Amino acid sequence: MTRLWDKGTPLDERVLAYTAGDDYALDNRLVEYDVRASIAHAEMLGDQGLLSSPDLAAIRDALTAIGEEHALGKWRIALEQEDCQTAIENLLTARIGATGGRLHAGRSRNDQVLAALRLYLRDAALDLHAGAIAVAEALDALAARDGSVELPGYTHMQQAMPSTVALWALGFASEIRDDAEGLQHTQRRIGKNPLGSAAGYGTPNLDVDREATRRRLGFAVTHEPVTAVQLSRGKAEAQLLFEITLLTQDMGRLAADLLLFYTQEYGFVSLPAGFTTGSSIMPQKRNPDVFELMRGRSCVASAALNEVLGITQKLTSGYHRDLQLIKPPLFRGIDSCLQTLDILPGALAGVRFNPSNIRLDPGIHAAAAANALVTAENIPFREAYQRVAAALKDPK
Repeated sequence: MTRLWDKGTPLDERVLAYTAGDDYALDNRLVEYDVRASIAHAEMLGDQGLLSSPDLAAIRDALTAIGEEHALGKWRIALEQEDCQTAIENLLTARIGATGGRLHAGRSRNDQVLAALRLYLRDAALDLHAGAIAVAEALDALAARDGSVELPGYTHMQQAMPSTVALWALGFASEIRDDAEGLQHTQRRIGKNPLGSAAGYGTPNLDVDREATRRRLGFAVTHEPVTAVQLSRGKAEAQLLFEITLLTQDMGRLAADLLLFYTQEYGFVSLPAGFTTGSSIMPQKRNPDVFELMRGRSCVASAALNEVLGITQKLTSGYHRDLQLIKPPLFRGIDSCLQTLDILPGALAGVRFNPSNIRLDPGIHAAAAANALVTAENIPFREAYQRVAAALKDPK
C-alpha cells in the first residue's frame, strides 16, 4: 500500500492512527462522489491533451468498476489507506499499472476531497429538503383529519386564545416548509467547482480547464480565484448545519407539544402503539421515546454546527489538516436529521386528537369579547380590554 504523499520514510503507527482518525471509515460515503469527480478530471485531462485516449479509457473503465464494487460492498477503505482518495488511486494503479498515476496530474488531495464532499453535500441537501417536505405533508394530512378539533392556544404555558388542530398543525407545516427552502439556499455555496485549485494555488505550468470539470459535474460556477477555495472550507458545511439546526428545532418543538398533549393530565392525543415503547418495570406504561429523542436531537445539530465553526474560526489562509475534523460533526448532523425526517411522517400518521379530553377555559374568549366591544360600541380597545377584565374579575 502506498500513500499518496509517501516519500519512502517509515511512518510511526501512532501517527497514522492519530492523523487518519476515523476519516477512513467516514470516507466510505464519499467513494461514489470521488469516482465521479475523478472521471470528470480524467476526461478534462484528455481534452487538454494531457492524457491519451487509451489511457483515458483505461482509467475511466477501472474507476467505474471500482465504484460499482464499493457500492456492492466488495471493498472498504482501510486505516492504512487514510482516506478514499488513497484507496481509489491504489486500486486504480493495481489494475492498470503506471497509467493510474497519470490521473493525479493537475490536482491535489485538497481540491479532490472538496469536490467529492460538495457533490455529496449537494445530494444530502436534496434528501433533507425532500424529507422536510414529507413532514410538512404529514402535518397537512393531520390537519385535514383532525383539523376542526378545538385546542387551547397557549402563551406562557397558560390557555390564552382559542385555536384548532388545523391552526396548530399548519403552523408547524409552514415553518418546516420554510426550513426546506433554507436547505435549498445552501446550494449556492455547495455548487462551486473546486477542481483545478489543487492545493489552493492552482496548477503552475499545467493547462487545466476548470470550466470543463464544472460542466461535467454540474456545479453552478467555478470557484474563483483559486486562493478562495481553501478559505471557503467549513462555510457551506456550517450553512447546511445551520439550516438543519433550524429544522430539527422546529421538529423538536412539535415533539415537545405532542409529549405534553400525551400526558395523562392533558390526554389531548393518542400516539400510535408502533411508535411507543414499554417500561421494563411498569406493565401499564407506553413511553413516547420516539418524540423524546426527536426533541433531544436538535442539540445534536446545534452542537455539530458549533464544532464546525470552532474548527475554522482561527485558521490562517491556505489548507490545514484541522479541516479534516469537519467531517465527523457534519456527517453526524446530517445523519441525525435524516433519521428524524424518516420516522416523523409515519409517527404523525398515527396521531389522533381526542376532543372529549380537551377543555377550553371560559376565559380563553376574553380577547374576542374585547374585540367585539370595539366593533359594537366603537370604543378604544384599551377601554374594551379593561371592561372585559373587570367582568372576569367580578362576574355578576
